[in-house]
Amino acid sequence: MAIAENPPKETFRLSMLLYDTRYRSITIQVIVLMLFMAGVAWLADNAVRNLQALGKDFNFGFLWNRSGYDIGQVLIQYSNDSSHARAMLVGLLNTLLVAAMACVAATILGVVIGVLRLSSNWLVGRLMTFYVEMFRNIPVLLWILVAYAVFTEVTPQPRDFRVTPEMEASGQAPAASMILDAIAVTNRGTSIPEPLFSRSLGNISLGIFDVSVDLIAVLIVLAGGLWARRALNTHANKVQNATGVRPVTWWKSLLLVFGPLAVLLAVLGFHLGLPELAGFNFQGGILVSNSLMALWLGLTLYTAAFIAEIVRAGIAAISKGQSEAAFALGLRPNRTMNLVILPQALRVIVPPLISQYLNITKNSSLAIAVGYMDLRGTLGGITLNQTGRELECVLLMMLIYLTISLLISGVMNAYNNRVRLKER
Repeated sequence: MAIAENPPKETFRLSMLLYDTRYRSITIQVIVLMLFMAGVAWLADNAVRNLQALGKDFNFGFLWNRSGYDIGQVLIQYSNDSSHARAMLVGLLNTLLVAAMACVAATILGVVIGVLRLSSNWLVGRLMTFYVEMFRNIPVLLWILVAYAVFTEVTPQPRDFRVTPEMEASGQAPAASMILDAIAVTNRGTSIPEPLFSRSLGNISLGIFDVSVDLIAVLIVLAGGLWARRALNTHANKVQNATGVRPVTWWKSLLLVFGPLAVLLAVLGFHLGLPELAGFNFQGGILVSNSLMALWLGLTLYTAAFIAEIVRAGIAAISKGQSEAAFALGLRPNRTMNLVILPQALRVIVPPLISQYLNITKNSSLAIAVGYMDLRGTLGGITLNQTGRELECVLLMMLIYLTISLLISGVMNAYNNRVRLKER
């Protein structure tokens, strides 16, 4: 029986692209990609033809024209003589501000409510259940409007804080008073203390906006303190593994983090500029508009209900044996939750938590309902109406929101990979 030592090589034939399983999947993917690109090209060509029929072209030159409108809440310098591009930047920063504030507040509130909902206390558990069911089953827009109505209709007027000589003589208190003599909540906005430096290091101009050197110095010192605290904890872990006794580190951690920061603030002459009633409104401090407060509160309360359910589900996914083992070792319930349950539950909590952060960012576009000038109110609102560049403005908004969402997803996915359980 003869055996061929070198069998002939199979030649490639076009029919193999369809009938050979080695090439069929690639063929299908190429065809789908070509159809998709053809569809995109048809849409683009159709849009260009429609614009030409209307006497329009496709360009973004309008971004450098004068905006001609004011924005109440700004984080950088802006006036109605600024360009539409700068107005867009102001709106973007306002969007990022309210999204960051809501993410932090909703996470803290949601974790607390989620843990308390599992409490053995019947009343506490039922109250948390009532909160979750009430807030998550009513549209977030309604909560934003309710919060705005409270801030504008229920809060006192600035004149209610005034103390006249007659009131001082008679010992009569004003109709309203500041919180801790530093925060004034009025129907015109909330005035909070402003951080000031008597020996400031100045600002660095980046062209688009200025950056405070004082803030950079504070962040650097704070980052150094956190790094030193991490090194201290690493050393404490090594000592504990070697001797079985963990050294006391809490006061050293506080000293490492806040000691250098306190020295820096003292050197810079840090103090708070308190708001004071002058004329018909408060002067000094930082005025936070009611629209920002309402949007932040509405997004926080609404999203916290969903985060609470995520946290509850993550904790419930952990075996009860983990808690029983921790109790057997003498750990108290709060220490068991912080050291045993929550670290394991993070692998269940973090993935759906990413979706809630994305929802907060996208739901911030509802700011237009209460007059808060975010990206939707500037680029997708006044700029769009003034310039008539609907396609360009909408495409820019879509690109910006997509970029923000991808950045949030990337950061949270990296954190998720860090905290997930690793097989050994």
